Amino acid sequence: MLDMEQARFNMIAQQIRPNDVLDEKVLDLLRLVRRELYVPEDKRDMAFMEIEIPLGHGAAMWKPRLEARALQELNVTRSDRALEVGTGSGYFTALLSSLAAHVTSVEIVPELSAAAAKRLQAHHRDNNITLEVGDAARGWGNGKYDVIVLTGSTPVLPAAFRDSLNVGGRLFAIVGDAPAMEAQLITRVADDTFETVNIMETCVAPLQNALQPERFVF
Repeated sequence: MLDMEQARFNMIAQQIRPNDVLDEKVLDLLRLVRRELYVPEDKRDMAFMEIEIPLGHGAAMWKPRLEARALQELNVTRSDRALEVGTGSGYFTALLSSLAAHVTSVEIVPELSAAAAKRLQAHHRDNNITLEVGDAARGWGNGKYDVIVLTGSTPVLPAAFRDSLNVGGRLFAIVGDAPAMEAQLITRVADDTFETVNIMETCVAPLQNALQPERFVF
């Protein structure tokens, strides 16, 4: 029987901290929100491994160190309104909701959204979360957000996401084609000014219907 608390401790000590995640607010949250409860039951023993955990329908949970790094870089505060593109298991949704005022999370696969809703409700983390089913790979609605995170990669980042940021807002997106993808933090520092910082190289599955670049055909 896996000792969940020891495995959680090891995950933070061996995966999270060595990846330059030292923000105590983030580390405390990783101890509080129980990752194993958001993993499919038949994969619960994999909950703290340094792997992507398949969720079905072509989706997967991020590796723990990517989740933690994204949270740290986004620096979510209690007044922030957040948009998550790709609900997946609901785990990152739960992390965001613990820090933000409100989270809107959009999932294109109805079955994944329904399963995430059950998990979030069971663990009483749904009071400031709105789950939507739809295709948000190229933007979502006309709302403005302080935090936006894309949990799938996109070869080209649609301008709609930048346009949906409030001034001071932060966008975390993994941009590029496999195997060369870059996790980026984009901050709207003024109405017409954006600052982009490359955080780390990584590789995750693309969002369904992600925007593609113009490709030459010979």
